[in-house]
Amino acid sequence: MALRTAGSVLGVFLWSVAVVLGQYVWSVTYTTQSICTLEGSSVNLFCSYIYPRGKVTTTFWFTKWGTGVEPKDLGQDPEYAGRLEYHGDKKKDCTLRITDLRERDSATYRFRFLTDQEGRKYSGSPGVNLSVTALQVKVTPAAEGQKTLTCSTTCTLTDNPTYIWYKNGQHLDESTSPQYKDSVSSNYEDSYSCAVKGHEDLHSPAMCVQGQSCNRVTFTKRRICVLKGSTVDISCTYVGYYSTTSSFWFRSDKSTPEDLTRDPGYAGRVKYPDKERWRYEGPSTLRISDLREDDSAEYRFTFKTHSFEWGHSFPGTTLSVTGLQVKVTPAAEGQKTLTCITTCTLTDNPTYIWYKNGQRLDESTSPQP
Repeated sequence: MALRTAGSVLGVFLWSVAVVLGQYVWSVTYTTQSICTLEGSSVNLFCSYIYPRGKVTTTFWFTKWGTGVEPKDLGQDPEYAGRLEYHGDKKKDCTLRITDLRERDSATYRFRFLTDQEGRKYSGSPGVNLSVTALQVKVTPAAEGQKTLTCSTTCTLTDNPTYIWYKNGQHLDESTSPQYKDSVSSNYEDSYSCAVKGHEDLHSPAMCVQGQSCNRVTFTKRRICVLKGSTVDISCTYVGYYSTTSSFWFRSDKSTPEDLTRDPGYAGRVKYPDKERWRYEGPSTLRISDLREDDSAEYRFTFKTHSFEWGHSFPGTTLSVTGLQVKVTPAAEGQKTLTCITTCTLTDNPTYIWYKNGQRLDESTSPQP
């Protein structure tokens, strides 16, 4: 399984099925049988295994199987390219990490291993049932024209999360309940969004309590990873209940929000290609050129009307800037394996180009030639 490695913690219960073949025991143990987590987050499927003798020659995880058909290694599935990290080994640990989760990743995941003993291979049941969900604010009527807000998911999130609420882009409240504790008045101007503590960047879209013309901002992407020296567009759409009088982008790590076009550290490198004033709604793009590694930060957008300013605590888009490096690792029979590595997973599934002695060699969607 040619996968990357990293680490995290998740897991409560142990689930395993042991099979006795003669006097020998084969077993795979899954720490947690069922997990519900957020789209865009990462998850560890903790796992261990035992076998009676010999050496393990092959290990992999799979989601699809049928009678008489060898399951397919997820590491070879383009849908998971760059998102699988096998933390296990060929002895007893079979932990798998999946990053940048998508709702279509929802499935039952099982581990399989093959040994050098003739015909000896084993798949662990029942596996881990992974459900991936997005957050959404649901608005229901309450007493006397008020509304009740619920941070809704398609499954019950694992580990009893704390919910964070935002009103008009401003941090409002935190609670272990997915419902906002006080009913809110019906106000055409106000929007609400929710997030889970520790995953603030995976917040729900801002939802109008009444109508569809409330103040709100929606970021196109929550995370972007691009190369040092390149140019990036970070974009959002916004709606103002009244016409906007000003708008700008800023870094969230600044003590006071500062328009990036006035920041000396970005002089000559920042543009707002589609900036227009005195509008009720529209797109806004932040373009940063000649990217540097210290440009890695979270970028947020704010706008003002004659009586309103979008809150500065609403999470934006996190930009990671990385260089490229060739990593050389030993392979079989004295050979070497080359990997084009980055500090983050590049956005938009790039194609890698390899050169040997300055001569163009090959192209591949894999970071290995």
